[in-house]
Parts: sequence; structure tokens; C-alpha cells
Amino acid sequence: MAFCNSCGAALNAGTKFCNKCGAAVPAAPVAPGVTSAPLPPAPPPSQGGGSSALKIILIIIAIIVGLGILSVGAFSFFVYRVAKSAHVSQNGENVKIETPFGNISANDPDQAIKELGVDVYPGAQVQKQGTASATLFGVHTVTANFESSDSVDKVCDFYKTKFPNANIKSSDQNQCSIVAGAQGNSTTVSIQSRGDGCRFQIVALNKKSSN
Repeated sequence: MAFCNSCGAALNAGTKFCNKCGAAVPAAPVAPGVTSAPLPPAPPPSQGGGSSALKIILIIIAIIVGLGILSVGAFSFFVYRVAKSAHVSQNGENVKIETPFGNISANDPDQAIKELGVDVYPGAQVQKQGTASATLFGVHTVTANFESSDSVDKVCDFYKTKFPNANIKSSDQNQCSIVAGAQGNSTTVSIQSRGDGCRFQIVALNKKSSN
């Protein structure tokens, strides 16, 4: 129950003026607002979306791995068929391999020199190791290695005269590279110093006509 501040008379609830002395009754103080409890945190997003994305990623990875396995299997089968159908013959150090896609001859320097189509530097000694002749998929490639007691410059000058329009690169008199011809029909001479002389390799590539 409230009381008048002026005369102390009892006041009814909601009375604005005292019934005894007529004094104004101050309004009751407003009760402090009740602070609302904080909202609970929003629930985490449904795990269904994340699971779906993870499943999709795993499926893609599985497909890629599967394709890789199939590719390896196909390549292995291809190699197996080639190896099974290939015929290998050997005469001393000379090796010949016949395959459905062409023939390969290794360590036969005399044959390689005949097929190079370019003169050998005078006095140079042909090396058996690394000498090869191959005709595969319509491309004929001949590789031969040589050693000479002359310097890189002398051998390089010799082949410059053989290929006047070639692309030539040299470095500190220790190496020289000569590339002649166009793609599919070219000759490359690579010369490097070795001791008092040099070692050089000639690679001739000839793309055979389909006619």
C-alpha cells in the first residue's frame, strides 16, 4: 500500500491525488526492464550438405584414380603385345629388333654411317656404343657417336661447310652444336671437347613419305 508524502494518509493503488490533503502523488517508478535472456546460438548447418560435397569429391577422386589405373593397364597391355610380337636377333654386338611398328638396329656403326647421309669428319673413329638406326611409325632416325683427336673448332668448321645454312651454337671452344634442315627432316651435329680432342654425335632424322 502507498502513503501520501505530505500527510501520510493511506492511498489506494493508482491514486494520483491524496484524498485527504489533495497533494499530488508522484508516479510509481518504472521497474527496470527485465533483460531478455540471450538467444541460443543458431544450430550448426545441416551436415547433409557437407556430407554430399564430400561424397562428390570422393567420387571424382575415385574416377580419376580409376582412369589412371585403366591407362596404366592399357599401356602395360600394349607393351606386352609389342614385346610378344617383337623378334630380336643378335650377331656379336649387333642387335636387331623387328616390331609391328618398325625395326631397330643397335651397335652397327657401318650401317649407321651409310644411313647418316653426311660425310664423317676425316680421321674420326666411330663408336659402337650408342650407335643405332630405327624406323618407327614412319620416322627414320640414325644416331652415331665419334671421337677425334682434333679440336672442337676444327670439327665444327668442317660441318659448317657441309651445312652452310644451319643454325650454329658454340660456347667457349668447348662445345658446338649444328642443326640443319627442317622439322621432320633434319641433321644435328653435337660436338664436345674431350681431353686433347673431342667427341661428337650425329643424329639424322627423316620422316618418310606416306606415298
